[in-house]
Amino acid sequence: MRQRGGTTARGAMLAALLTLGGCSHLHWPWHHSPPPPPTPVHALEVSGSATPAQYWKRNTLLVDLSGAGGSGSIVLKPAAGGSWPVRLAFRVTPGSIGALEVQGAAREVLPIGASGTHPVDLELPPGIYLADTPQISVSWGAAPALSP
Repeated sequence: MRQRGGTTARGAMLAALLTLGGCSHLHWPWHHSPPPPPTPVHALEVSGSATPAQYWKRNTLLVDLSGAGGSGSIVLKPAAGGSWPVRLAFRVTPGSIGALEVQGAAREVLPIGASGTHPVDLELPPGIYLADTPQISVSWGAAPALSP
């Protein structure tokens, strides 16, 4: 003979599991959806050997050079009717570029480590460009040789 109570309990458990499994559209507290991709913007005019994407990362304009390799250069200018962002950073991939040289109101050479697989963001220090700086020249290539 079969036990009715055990079969009913198993059937109820199976029905509950199927119901929960079918509710995949619900947002469970432990489920985190991936962050949305950044929205490209056009805050600076870019001319040169690359056309990098630009994104806002909080209050920093991020110029994405992660796809650049070897050597090259670009010139940045504020878009028509715009001004320089308060903060400016460049996204690069370690190993594909040895150093980034930035020339505005001042010159800065940013060495890039060769280790790592994920792109890194390099924020420019204050004073590299000012509100009245007409353009910023950015070039990249092999790391400069260290003098003894």
